[in-house]
Amino acid sequence: MADSNQLPGASHLECMGTGERVESEQLIGLSRVGKPLFARYDLDAIADRFTPELVACRSADLWRYEEVLPVRNRAAQIKLGEGWSPMIDAHRTAARLGVRKLWIKDEGQNPTGSFKDRGLCLAVSRALELGAEELALPSAGNAGSAAAAYGAAAGLPVHVVVPTDTPAPILQEMAALGADVQLIEGLISDCGKIVKAGVEKHGWFDLSTLKEPYRVEGKKTMGYELREQLGGRLPDAIVYPTGGGTGMIGMWKAFDEMERLGWIGSERPKMFTVQAAGCAPMVRAWESGAEHAETWEGASTYASGLRVPGAVGDFLILRALRESGGGAVAVPDHLMAEWVLRLGADTGIFAAPEGGATAAAVPILLEKGMITPDDEVVLFNTGSGLKYVGSTPLD
Repeated sequence: MADSNQLPGASHLECMGTGERVESEQLIGLSRVGKPLFARYDLDAIADRFTPELVACRSADLWRYEEVLPVRNRAAQIKLGEGWSPMIDAHRTAARLGVRKLWIKDEGQNPTGSFKDRGLCLAVSRALELGAEELALPSAGNAGSAAAAYGAAAGLPVHVVVPTDTPAPILQEMAALGADVQLIEGLISDCGKIVKAGVEKHGWFDLSTLKEPYRVEGKKTMGYELREQLGGRLPDAIVYPTGGGTGMIGMWKAFDEMERLGWIGSERPKMFTVQAAGCAPMVRAWESGAEHAETWEGASTYASGLRVPGAVGDFLILRALRESGGGAVAVPDHLMAEWVLRLGADTGIFAAPEGGATAAAVPILLEKGMITPDDEVVLFNTGSGLKYVGSTPLD
């Protein structure tokens, strides 16, 4: 490649509803039929220079996978140290839960303290590269912080609309990072309506979950990391807290790419979605055999990242659950909070309530026979508990 700053980027975008091929080099949201767009790559063309052996020598961040990320110009890669979060061997929690091996992927060690940094890093980098001038998104909390951080690093104004009950540390973080923050009474879905109006009136570029193609690209790097950190294999089961579900969808995409690259075979982990009992649209849809999840009315949980009553990518989440032989369960807030304390005492990780939810789900999954005591299980702690100080139901 003549210019060392130039990367292949995506070959095109694909509508996940119709399969239509769409040009990638444009600022774009959903497809013309209102479905998410996925970035696709010429994997055959990069296979000889994108190998596990070469990747192993690279910097410990998500940009180590740059050949399967959409940014074409390295100068547009916004970097704050995101990705390559540690895998903690939680042997005491494994014994407590009764499983052979338990890992915690601690996403709370990302720059703004949550896994949202991965997706917003890519979304903002790509928006910068494609000429966006102002960014906006609705958020339940952590995505707003991540957007504010990467927008600040990119020099792009960021407008965030969040519910009034967003945890105070997160609100302070967004303000400190220079975002224009608007508080409204309601849920993230209500915030989305405000953002949509701003997009139409002011020309903001909308970074909402799966309403642009690139947040999922950042989240998929968790799947690549799992394979590397487990020495070239995948676990038996992944337990993942699901609001908008971008991480679940992204990892499922990563596994497909890795198989096409020859990094893994056809094996897949069983994928499990965990939601709050007070907001469980994916669980209800999975249990009923539905292809789409109906909006959850009256959503309520202190785990703000799980207070998402409807997901644009619902059909993609359900597809991953079913194709993997996994499933979906809901846990009440008090059990999330109890397991935050147990994880902390066992591992030294101060988990977000969403991380506590994954541990709380394991006894349910064992009882239902969806995982077995012989399984190797990865729990995702998607954020730091520090961001929820003062909002625990056990206080």
